[in-house]
Amino acid sequence: MELGEVLRDRRKAAGRTIASVAVDAGLSVPYIANLENGRGNPTLAALERLATALGAQLEVRIGEEPPAPASVGAELVAGAQLVGAAGLVAASARVDAVVAAVADGRSRAAVRRDLIATLDALGTVLGRPPNAADLSRLLDLLQLA
Repeated sequence: MELGEVLRDRRKAAGRTIASVAVDAGLSVPYIANLENGRGNPTLAALERLATALGAQLEVRIGEEPPAPASVGAELVAGAQLVGAAGLVAASARVDAVVAAVADGRSRAAVRRDLIATLDALGTVLGRPPNAADLSRLLDLLQLA
């Protein structure tokens, strides 16, 4: 998950503007806007101030992370194109709108991860990798909920 996406999702979920977060964190609006857009190299002190301003706690961890669970049928093909649940979600034009609608205070990245995990679980139940129709049905269900 990208830092900028986490910052933007947290800020929007709190109903805050960049300017209000900048005032609380003692940082400039352009600095925070750049971070949200994936530019810049923040210090730990700046990240701590942003976390506090957003009502969050900064956690820093160094070490080996366990490998991410593989999607059913997921593999790298043609250099970098994902297939399987993660690839279906990434390729869907409809996912962003549904994820935004159901996020309800959670980060969109977290909702997207949960959607991929759910699609993976569906593939396990079906005994085959999920397909675009399966994703479409799952998105329909989420919109109805």
